Amino acid sequence: MELIFASNNENKVNEIRAVLPSEIKILSLNDIGFHDEIEENGDTLEENSRIKAETLHKLTGKNVFADDTGLFVEALKGAPGIHSSRYAGTGNSADNIRKLLKELEGIANRKAFFKTVICLFWKDEIHFLSGKIEGKIIDQIKGAEGFGYDPVFVPDNYEQTFAEMNQSQKNKISHRAKAVENLIRFFENN
Repeated sequence: MELIFASNNENKVNEIRAVLPSEIKILSLNDIGFHDEIEENGDTLEENSRIKAETLHKLTGKNVFADDTGLFVEALKGAPGIHSSRYAGTGNSADNIRKLLKELEGIANRKAFFKTVICLFWKDEIHFLSGKIEGKIIDQIKGAEGFGYDPVFVPDNYEQTFAEMNQSQKNKISHRAKAVENLIRFFENN
């Protein structure tokens, strides 16, 4: 079975390919030669994932899924949230982390969670699947694995940041892994 993943982010593509069963072949936007920017102008993770999936589904007529992920920090009233990848305005992860740590200076409450929402267009029907992991933001960068906010996010009941874990460890517990587990369950039941 072939599925188009509406993403050019190779880190995400590799994470998802590592978790999905081998009989599900994932094609990225690069794989299908799609290089246009899809404007994510929704107000929720659900809306943004739907915008991306729907755009590709209309264009290709194929089964497509897209995800949108956000880091939600309690002390910042949910920011960066849906703006996580563009938080500092540069689209650069290091800049986003610097801005986040600056805004959290002197704040004791470091509770945060990552949430991923997948929108799946399957046989012309829309399905939403999600995954979430609670944790906290630490005050310094640790680790060289992962991407995005991974170097400053420590999941609950762990002492390492996502960036200190290898991909296999992260893929067992992460928000994206949980959303993909729900995607796998969907395919097992349909």
